[in-house]
Amino acid sequence: MILALSTAPAFAQEVKLLQKYNNWSVYTADGSGKVCFAVSQPSSSTPKNVRRGPIYFYVSQYPADKVAGEISVKMGYPFAPGGKVTLTIGSDNFELFTKDEGAFVEKTEDEAKLVEALKSGSSMQIKGRSARGTNTSDTYSLSGSTDALDRLAKECSG
Repeated sequence: MILALSTAPAFAQEVKLLQKYNNWSVYTADGSGKVCFAVSQPSSSTPKNVRRGPIYFYVSQYPADKVAGEISVKMGYPFAPGGKVTLTIGSDNFELFTKDEGAFVEKTEDEAKLVEALKSGSSMQIKGRSARGTNTSDTYSLSGSTDALDRLAKECSG
């Protein structure tokens, strides 16, 4: 598995919105290689009195590198080294490792399970702890995620 340890897909080229599906949007970027991603932002975050940067959940595809369904989360704050994030959809729980402001799935097979859970669930909760010790919880609506992920696969299959 090729793992981009950025907190968001890195693009040196123009990013184009393909379509918005309720709470999810699908983008593509062409340049040195085609990249596509589905992205969403939380519908609610707690605690409310904490200043955070932008918060995003990404599912990315890099067809030239044969990478599909790569999960990354931009949490809007830095993590302490060795920090973990818990992602829950229904009864499915996933533990993500952290780097800088990002959280990532370690195993490719877990990414595939997570993508399937995104399609079948109605909401997703992501819990983390900042380097300062603040516990956060972000809730995402999965309304539109199935259509967005289907479009992602269609637009950017390798």
